[in-house]
This record gives sequence, C-alpha cells and structure tokens, in this order.
Amino acid sequence: MSDGGYGDFEFERRFVARDVPAELLAQSPPTLVVQAYFLAADGYALRLRVQSDTARAALGPATDPVAVLEEHAAAFDFCALTAKGPAAGGTRYEAERELDVSVGVQMLRRGGLRIVKNRHSMWLGEDGWVVDVFGGENHPLVVAECERSGPVVDLQIPDFCVTEVTDDTRFSNDGLVHRPFGTWASEWEHELAVRGPRFAQTFGHNEVLHEEL
Repeated sequence: MSDGGYGDFEFERRFVARDVPAELLAQSPPTLVVQAYFLAADGYALRLRVQSDTARAALGPATDPVAVLEEHAAAFDFCALTAKGPAAGGTRYEAERELDVSVGVQMLRRGGLRIVKNRHSMWLGEDGWVVDVFGGENHPLVVAECERSGPVVDLQIPDFCVTEVTDDTRFSNDGLVHRPFGTWASEWEHELAVRGPRFAQTFGHNEVLHEEL
C-alpha cells in the first residue's frame, strides 16, 4: 500500500526475468508465499496471503500450493487480505488489512484459487525490488517488480529483466490463477521471439542496470 500521499494506490513496474544471478538470490533468503484469490475478474481481485521468512520450499512444476500450506502451516508469520482494482499505467488501487495468521491459514485451506512462490527482496541500484519465483502450474515463471510510493519513472532496470509486462494482465497474479503460465509458456516464448523485448517508454528514461556482485 502506498504511503506517498496517494492513498490506497500502488505504483509498480513488472518484468519477466531470466538468469537472475544465484549469488544475488542467495543474498536475499526467500519469503515463502501462499496466496489465494476469492475474486479475480475484470481487474478486480480479493486476495488472501500468508507468508513466512523462515520456511524453505523448493518449488517446481509439480508443487501443490495446498501441500506447501500444510507442510509449513506453523511457520507462517504474516497474513493479509487485500482488495485490488484494475491496473492502468503501472498504477492500481490496493487496500490491505492484516489478519490473524491462524484464521488466514484456515481460510486458505477451505478455498480460493491458489498460487505458491518464493519471493526475494533486494536493493538494486536506487530501488527496492522483489523477484518472485513461481512454483506449481506457474513454474518456471520468474517476475521482477519495482514498487514505489509514487509513479515508477526513470527506472534503472536490471539486465536480467527480459521484457516489461507492467500492463500485460496475463502476468498479474490474479490473471495467473485463471490461466497459469505453464499452460501457455511456449506460446509466449514464440510471441517474444517474433516481436522482441519491449520496455515502456511512457515512464521517463529507462536505464539498464548491470549488477556487480
């Protein structure tokens, strides 16, 4: 949730990532995230998320979010319910309320369209970034996000970012629960090969950041 005078609005840019240096990921131990969408339609979403900074799970294409939830239920230490509106130009309404973790785990056991991922948080250049490594039906998708308290302009983009997907709703988490990346990855790879990488030119100056480890 934004704290820069914009109320309940978030500002972010998202990129498909590849070849993220293992050393960089190792510098940021992952946060295990299991989340479910109880509403995800026309850009509107109601999301419930639990996460743990101590649980460790190796995620692959066969990973079951429910199995991960059960295995690590006692380790989750944060839960939030979030209401989201449609995204436009890197801006989205987002109102979040922290919940009791035990209640959140019980709700996730009972329903929703679920996603599991490992989230790495890191400082790159002048910004904080998160790198989400998805498991289950969304494997092998990796998405890097930069979020600010105001519009994300004049961004230093790490060189492991392949192409920008800020306004591509297929890559939003509430899009992925309905159409997991694993079911259309080859189609998208062909699309990328034909049209090439794209980076938005409406957010000021883009600069490629070559991270030195």
